[in-house]
Amino acid sequence: MDTLSENRCFGGTQGVYRHAAKATNCDMTFGLFLPHEAADGPVPVLWYLSGLTCTHENAMIKAGAQGWAADQGIAVVFPDTSPRGAGVADDDAYDLGQGAGFYVNATEAPWAPHYRMWDYIADDLPALLAAQFPLDMDRQAITGHSMGGHGALTLAMGLPGRFRSVSAFAPICHPTASNWGRKQLTAYLGPNEAQWLRHDATLMMRAEGLSVPLLVDQGTRDPYLADLMPESLALAALERRAAATFRMQDSYDHSYYFVASFMQDHVDFHAEALWA
Repeated sequence: MDTLSENRCFGGTQGVYRHAAKATNCDMTFGLFLPHEAADGPVPVLWYLSGLTCTHENAMIKAGAQGWAADQGIAVVFPDTSPRGAGVADDDAYDLGQGAGFYVNATEAPWAPHYRMWDYIADDLPALLAAQFPLDMDRQAITGHSMGGHGALTLAMGLPGRFRSVSAFAPICHPTASNWGRKQLTAYLGPNEAQWLRHDATLMMRAEGLSVPLLVDQGTRDPYLADLMPESLALAALERRAAATFRMQDSYDHSYYFVASFMQDHVDFHAEALWA
């Protein structure tokens, strides 16, 4: 693991690191904020998964999570959204290829050799974090924005017992029925839609429910609202009687201004679960 930068931040440290990832078969870069409490021992972890076109850096700089996390004494990890590099398959479209990994393990050419973001987030990066940093991996929570919200929801439901809470900002809630989903799932996983089911939060909620608290914020002026389909997930959560809170935020859009406006709520929500 290489240290690319470390900066003092809200009494703690905001670091950026690079490592050779087995899952993606390439070098991956991630950010990690450690609060000052980490100097005395392991601290809980909040994962933040970013959306389309983002790197580890977008949320690290724009979301405003570090100050609120410092107040709560929790770490925040900011992974990249896809494998990258000259030898990694890409596409001219913004919503496929590098920057658009969709948190799945690709099975189709040309994506399969590198696009294994599920394994990277579920196994590869957690193992590195546990080995290299003072983190309490028994206390994890997860959140994300847009495509990252999709990833947070599906990972929380697909890895029961891993996370103590899950939240999302404007998540892609029903990708098997959405313009933001069918294209990517077909490309990465092939045309057999049975292979898509474990990557659709609405279908997973209908089938299995959710055993940890959920918070979702969605802006009413989000230009992508028709593709995000939050009503599908909300109805599925109601049917399963999940401990879920869905909030429609008047006049907010899809930007990081929206994310930053409600980041404190989300960090406090996760801190309550992490310190319980």
